[in-house]
Amino acid sequence: MILEATKLDIGYRRKKIGRDIDIDIREGEVLCLLGPNGGGKTTLMKTLLGLLPPLGGRVTLQGKDIAAFSRPELAKLVGYVPQAGTAFFPFTVLDTVLMGRVAHIGLFASPGKKDVAAAEAGLAALGMSHLRDRIYTEISGGERQMVLIARALAQEPRLLVMDEPTASLDFGNQLRVLDQITALAKRGMAVVLSTHDPDHVFLCGDRAALLRDGRLAALGPPAEVITPAALAALYGVEVEVVELPDHQTFTAVPARGRKPFAS
Repeated sequence: MILEATKLDIGYRRKKIGRDIDIDIREGEVLCLLGPNGGGKTTLMKTLLGLLPPLGGRVTLQGKDIAAFSRPELAKLVGYVPQAGTAFFPFTVLDTVLMGRVAHIGLFASPGKKDVAAAEAGLAALGMSHLRDRIYTEISGGERQMVLIARALAQEPRLLVMDEPTASLDFGNQLRVLDQITALAKRGMAVVLSTHDPDHVFLCGDRAALLRDGRLAALGPPAEVITPAALAALYGVEVEVVELPDHQTFTAVPARGRKPFAS
């Protein structure tokens, strides 16, 4: 395994919002975090990345305590895709993706041909090459999210952590990102992502971790842990999990005869 958390307590400024979490991330797999708003997904990911200190327990990366890594060392091993926020500086899309190469270039060095090629390959993998010379602040929120993913791909990490990577994307781009995530795992990369959509977990996840009230409610293969009872406990809604005709894929749909949601 590439990363492991043991008896992990998470939170901000000594205020715990999650506790006693045991989780590991393995090379060549996609681990999906599923849970309601406020369930602790983003806080857990930031703690796994070393952006927040654990309030208890331990996080190790390749067997070494994550706090012992310098930022440049971490940047060569771990890539992070946050939710797309407001952009302030008018860099081109290519220059924004090239920022993912900083750990390989050095602080005061200039990008070389290899770095530009890695950035262009990241854009091409997501079908975004046509935006190469556009200004990052002038493209849509969904396009900015795709650029952040391309930046992480250009970084060439061993572990890729993605915070709701499909949240602002249209249907086609959601599928492109999920396909790319699956391809990365097949090449040996470890990927952990958070999502609100059980169907996305069924499409690309090797394992699912269900988070509720800051605790790990279940961890295992999606078809085993994403059940109607588990989704009802997470989200307070009645759903059915249906096996599709290929007998390999599942989808979550509203339960037949369920009571209408309260207004």
